[in-house]
Amino acid sequence: MSHFTFKAKKSTGEIYSGQKDATDRYELYKLIRDDGDEIVEVKETSAHAGLHLKISATSLFKHVKMIEKINFARNLGSMLEAGLALSRALSVLERQSHNKALKEVLNNIMSEINKGTTLSDSMAKHPKVFPPIFVSMVHAGEQSGSLAESLKVVANQMESSYLLTKRIRGAMMYPAVIVSAMVLIAILMFIFVIPTLMKTFTELHVELPLPTRIVLGISNIIQHNGLLALGIILVVIFGIYFWSKKDSGKKVIHAAVLKIPVIGNLIQEVNTARTARTMSSLLQAGVGMVESVGITADVVQNVHFRAVLEKAGESIKKGDLMSKVFSEHEDLYPVFFAEMMSVGEETGKTGEMLIGVAHYYEDDVEQKTKDMSTVIEPFLMIVIGAAVGFFAVSMISPMYSLVNAI
Repeated sequence: MSHFTFKAKKSTGEIYSGQKDATDRYELYKLIRDDGDEIVEVKETSAHAGLHLKISATSLFKHVKMIEKINFARNLGSMLEAGLALSRALSVLERQSHNKALKEVLNNIMSEINKGTTLSDSMAKHPKVFPPIFVSMVHAGEQSGSLAESLKVVANQMESSYLLTKRIRGAMMYPAVIVSAMVLIAILMFIFVIPTLMKTFTELHVELPLPTRIVLGISNIIQHNGLLALGIILVVIFGIYFWSKKDSGKKVIHAAVLKIPVIGNLIQEVNTARTARTMSSLLQAGVGMVESVGITADVVQNVHFRAVLEKAGESIKKGDLMSKVFSEHEDLYPVFFAEMMSVGEETGKTGEMLIGVAHYYEDDVEQKTKDMSTVIEPFLMIVIGAAVGFFAVSMISPMYSLVNAI
């Protein structure tokens, strides 16, 4: 449960502020809509007071994987399309699932449906399993009478997002392995190799140059104060991690990542593709424009892209064109995205335009991730060469001093 501060508009046009507890933003939107009002601005202020000690099957160590959610949506859509009743389809999926967390959730959903609750409202009670986009598209399908189609659309949307993330992780695996191996080899050399060489140089009273003294200093720290050094490193890492979870840390880190050569451009295209894909899926499923933008803002991970989407949502409420906001932030969203958005607004086919944008950038990201190893490999070779060169100079320089002394 989270605590939200919000501004809402009544049917009379009066804007008021309030606070409310809800499981997520989607539930808050629903609660306000049930009162006949419309959310204008919302901000999550803090977690609900108190410690929740109850541990359910969906918490901590039990988790529903993304691929399981995708298969659930696709299979449920296929069963409904084949004519099975919703309760029977859910029962079949519950019996064939091997994930205890998902089985528990499906049992809870079936119980809620038997009480007369809709599928979307039942799913909304499990935000860790069913994200807002999933719930919203199911709700739209229920309203339009095309639930099976909506489930297939959300399955395709989640699969595209999943594959995009998987490609990026795969592309980063190679440099991560190389860097990890470099660090491990360096630590082993500092512990076992360098002390032996340094002992020889010390006994012969060889004058040590600066690079050698730096290497010796690092070796002494690892040997004699290794645990302290490790503790300091861990404290710094955890400090940066917790700071990165705060708004101030996210703004700095997310902005810095966008400045990294190659990586920054890739992140820009990933967020653009995710924005286009998510918004297109929601709009084509019949979800309202304001709600679609709000849910898309929650899906996008970079806070700077999220801020643009939130600004676009406010622009829609004022009756302005959303494309204008994107065109003002070409440093984040490419010109092509804003232009296609503008065409969609002019023709009334924003969803169709955005799906084309999503395909374009997803294909571009796929190609770039394939080429990433080719791009990163020379950079890694330079880094490795520099490290090996520095180490070689550190070890060879004292030998020259020894030869000159002889």
